[in-house]
Amino acid sequence: MKALHSWLLTEGAHGMISQVEGLAKALNTTFDHKKVKLPFYSKFLPPIITPKNKAFFNYNELTKNIGSIPDFIISCGRKSVIPNIVLKRFFEKKYNKIIQNIHIQDPKISSKFFNFVIVPEHDNIVSGDNVLISKGALHYLNTEEVENTNFKNENVISLILGGPNKYYSFLFKDLENIFMQLLKLKNITKINVIGSRRTPPHLFEKLRSVFKDKKFNYDFSLQKINYTKSLSEASHIFITCDSTSMISEAAIIGKPIYTIKLKNIKNDYRFQRFFKLFQELGIIRFFDGSIDNWTYEKLYESKRISNNIIKK
Repeated sequence: MKALHSWLLTEGAHGMISQVEGLAKALNTTFDHKKVKLPFYSKFLPPIITPKNKAFFNYNELTKNIGSIPDFIISCGRKSVIPNIVLKRFFEKKYNKIIQNIHIQDPKISSKFFNFVIVPEHDNIVSGDNVLISKGALHYLNTEEVENTNFKNENVISLILGGPNKYYSFLFKDLENIFMQLLKLKNITKINVIGSRRTPPHLFEKLRSVFKDKKFNYDFSLQKINYTKSLSEASHIFITCDSTSMISEAAIIGKPIYTIKLKNIKNDYRFQRFFKLFQELGIIRFFDGSIDNWTYEKLYESKRISNNIIKK
């Protein structure tokens, strides 16, 4: 039986790529990433008033060398909403084939234009019988990648750093305080410090130069294998509060996750709803200078959501 195939539409941001790829993998499809580009005149138009027309994105580029005809079109982010709708119509008309189209996150348009819309519980409520609610963000990690039994997982902390965004500052003095608190923890043998794409390189290097204790193991390679290794090796995971995506990713392994508070510079009510949900699920706690051990049900939302799609 021929494998199903997906087209994954995003504007190229890593967080969006992770979500569409995670769902495609969970659906057990092959996939092609397709980068959506909008002309200047449509970049600032909300989807609800944007004409569902090929003139409002890079239609010709995307349909020039089609390759495998998709069974699914999966998109994430505002800019990929109209392309998803238009491309579904194109493929169904040209190839007389039923295409399932799925959008992740609130599309800011009626859900009727999609077979499925997937929105996180902490986000805006979207109405429709085809709307599926996820706990946290979908992502591209799976249990096989992070469940490495070669590690004893004893007294190892993995600190995952995000970066500044429009909601939180990301200052050296705040991180310096966290590093000093981590050094005071007893019986910790190793602290992995993992940078992400949003971590300012100069800040990471300053942390590396100031905190030279042999316990610290720094990695700014941005390699997925090193990231998953750090999750596998850790007994406790620390993540800065600016990234709901990384917290969602870490929850797949079922280990204690401490969220590190940063100074908010804008109303962060969506983040607060996310933190409240993950606290209620027993996944996260806020770091107060001491650590504890606890367990919770591992969160693999990409697989759960994909199972719901298949059932329907």
